[in-house]
Amino acid sequence: MRGVVRRRAGGTLAFVESPVQLLNVLEWAHQDGTLTTVTSAKAGSDAARSDAAGSGPAAEPGGTGEDTSALAGFEAGAATASAPDLTIVVLSPHDPMTRGQLRRVAELARDEGIAVRWEEARGGATAPVKTIGSLAGELRRARRVVIGDPFSRYVQLLLTLTAARRVVVVDDGTATMEFVSQLAHGERLVRWHRKGSGGVQATLFAPFSRRARARLTPGVPGGRGAKRAPDAQPRVEIFSSMPVDASAGRLRELGVDVTANDFAWTRARFGPPRLTRGTDLVGTSLVETGVVDLERYLEAVSSLARTHGATRYFAHRRESSDKLQRVTAATGLEIVRPDLPLELVARRGPIGRTILSFPSTVVHTLPLALAGTPVSVAVCEVEREWLTEGASPRAEGFLSGVTGTARNVRRLGAAGTASASSEAEAGAAAVGDGTPGSGTPGADGTRTWTAGGGASRNAESGRASGPEEVPARPSMSPGAGRANA
Repeated sequence: MRGVVRRRAGGTLAFVESPVQLLNVLEWAHQDGTLTTVTSAKAGSDAARSDAAGSGPAAEPGGTGEDTSALAGFEAGAATASAPDLTIVVLSPHDPMTRGQLRRVAELARDEGIAVRWEEARGGATAPVKTIGSLAGELRRARRVVIGDPFSRYVQLLLTLTAARRVVVVDDGTATMEFVSQLAHGERLVRWHRKGSGGVQATLFAPFSRRARARLTPGVPGGRGAKRAPDAQPRVEIFSSMPVDASAGRLRELGVDVTANDFAWTRARFGPPRLTRGTDLVGTSLVETGVVDLERYLEAVSSLARTHGATRYFAHRRESSDKLQRVTAATGLEIVRPDLPLELVARRGPIGRTILSFPSTVVHTLPLALAGTPVSVAVCEVEREWLTEGASPRAEGFLSGVTGTARNVRRLGAAGTASASSEAEAGAAAVGDGTPGSGTPGADGTRTWTAGGGASRNAESGRASGPEEVPARPSMSPGAGRANA
C-alpha cells in the first residue's frame, strides 16, 4: 500500500525523446549531485517505512490481525517524504524499437529513485495539446529544465512556456556538435541532415524556434536576462561528451557553460565487461535518413566484416528490417538489436575486444564508457561517393568532423584498413569465455539482445519471450556497491 507523495515546488523537469537522451540525463544528475541526493532520500524513506512496519504492537486476540499502528506509521512516513527533485518526462515517439529502449532505461532511472512520467505525446492529433496542457503548471513552477533535443519542435515549444532560470542541454548524440556550432555562429537550429527550408510547417513554427534559440543564449545583448543583475540572470549549460572545445569561448560569451560528460554513472553502475574473442560492428541509420546509398553501405559493411573478422552487427534502433536482412545475407553477420543504448550494452558485456563503427555517436561515447578496459574502438570513414543525390550539402563535412574529432579511436579508410595516423593498436588479450549475449530470433531474422545473457524481450512491451524470465531490472555488477534487484 502506498501513500501520496507530495512534490516540492520549483524542482527539475527533464524532457527526453530517445534512450540516449534519457541515459545522459542520468549521467548529468549523477555529476550534478541530484542523483546522489535522490538515492539517499529514497533509501532513508524506505528505511523509515521498514521501521514503521516492524515496530507496531501485535494484533489483539480475536481482532482482524491488521496492525493499525504499523499502517499508520507507514502512511505517515510516505506522506511526509519528499518526492525526488528530478522528474523525467518521456515524450514518447512512434518507433517501437525506440520505445522499447526508452522503457528499459526508464527502469534504470526508477531504480535510482527518479520519477519517470510517460507521455503519449504523439498519440493522435490532440495529443500535443493535452500533453502541453498537463505540463503547463509544472513548467511554470520548475526552477530547472533539462532537454535532450534542442532541434525538436516539441521541446522548443516547451521552452517558450517555462520561466526556469536554468536550462540544461544534454547530448542527443552527434547532433549536439551541430547544435553547438549553430548556436555559436548565430544560425537557426536545423538538423544537419535536413535539406532545404523545411516547408510550410517550419515557416509557421519559426517564431517559436526563434524564441527557443533566444532562451538558449541568455547572454546575447538585448536578449533574455541581458539587463538582469548577475545573480538573477538565467543560465544555460551544455552537458556533453562531444568535442565542443573550439566553440567553448564563444559559448561563454553567449552565457552558456559547457560541462564534460565522462559517463561516470555508467562506469560506476556497470562492468567491467567480459570480452568475446570476436569483433563487433556497429550499424548506422545513415541509409534511413537518406544520407548514404544502400548499395554502397552494404559493400562497406561486407568489406569491414571480411577485413576484421567481425561476427556480430549491432543494429541502430532506426535501421529497417529489410536492410538488416540484406546485411546478414551479404555478410553472414549475426544481427543484434540491443534493448539498451550501446554504451550500457558494451559496459555490461559481453562485447568484442574490437568495435568497428561508421561516423556516429558511439565513436565519441564508447571510449569514455569503456575507459579502463582493453576494448579498442575504430571508425570507418564515409567517402563522398557513398552519399546520395538527396544528401544535405553539409553531410560530408559533418561526417568528416565526427570522425576527425573522435578521441582514443583508430581511424580506418573506406576500405576498412587503418589510416597512417592510427596505426597503434590498442587492446590486450580477450578475457571471459567469449559467450555472446543471448537472444531469440525475430520474424525478420534479427535478435533482440539482453546484455549479459537471459531471454530476449519484446522491444515494446518489455515482456520476456524466451524460455527464461528476464529480471524486470537489469542486474548490476557486484562491484557497483548496490545489491542486485
